[in-house]
Amino acid sequence: QLVESGGGSVQAGGSLRLSCAASGFTYSSICMGWFRQAPGKEREGVAAIYTGDGSTYYADSVKGRFTISQDNAKNTVYLQMNSLKPEDTAMYYCAARLGNVPCSVATIATMKGYPIDGYWGQGTQVTVS
Repeated sequence: QLVESGGGSVQAGGSLRLSCAASGFTYSSICMGWFRQAPGKEREGVAAIYTGDGSTYYADSVKGRFTISQDNAKNTVYLQMNSLKPEDTAMYYCAARLGNVPCSVATIATMKGYPIDGYWGQGTQVTVS
């Protein structure tokens, strides 16, 4: 199970921090991340982190503005979003890709979800005006 929190509405240039608490599966050594989807647009991978060693990956559109991190003790992944732009407006989903696969933003973006290759949460809305 993945439970996201932290979405909301902010003005352009503002910041938000998303959290994703994981439970019910082995958290260690998997690829976790965030993807987003806006109405009428395709799913876009935003950031990914390999929980084994903390390696991080970002989409070009958010590089330098977003930071993904984790707290292994809490099985929780975070997405710190700074310098938000109106084009960042979307539903943000936390995802956990199970299995031995290379971790990347594309890995998160192309997930099929449960029961095929992992899980994603219910999503949290981010609106930037």
